[in-house]
Amino acid sequence: MALVQAQRLPLIGVVVRQMLKWRGTDVPVETLSPGRRLVLQHGGHVVVHYAARLGNDVVLMHNATIGRADLWRPESDDFAGVVVEDGVILGAGAVVLSSAGTITLGRGSIVGANSVLTRSTGPGEIWAGNPARRVRHRDDERRTATSSLLVQ
Repeated sequence: MALVQAQRLPLIGVVVRQMLKWRGTDVPVETLSPGRRLVLQHGGHVVVHYAARLGNDVVLMHNATIGRADLWRPESDDFAGVVVEDGVILGAGAVVLSSAGTITLGRGSIVGANSVLTRSTGPGEIWAGNPARRVRHRDDERRTATSSLLVQ
């Protein structure tokens, strides 16, 4: 995380950017507002499109990708990127792709490992699969845990 923010520094920022790329981490500094925290869990290959905007405390597991779905075409004016709100978790190998408009990953949502997400999520939703589908809400897990304690 410190290296991603260090890309803002004059002169040394270019060197830091290249070091991150050699490490397999391509997270442009433009994707983070100053002071935002990003968790790169397990390090490794992480790619984030420069038009993405990452919230606070976003967790990206290894091999996570946020980008454009139609790289063979010139970037169009209707592509606005991906907005990842606070507390979102992208599992290992998760891919979030957009070709037009904006995809928003709602606050606290989770994209499961090896899932391919091409649409927006609501706050606290859990998405999994290829293509990704909503499998539950984070509050459902709390309700299930609470009701199982009450049954016992």
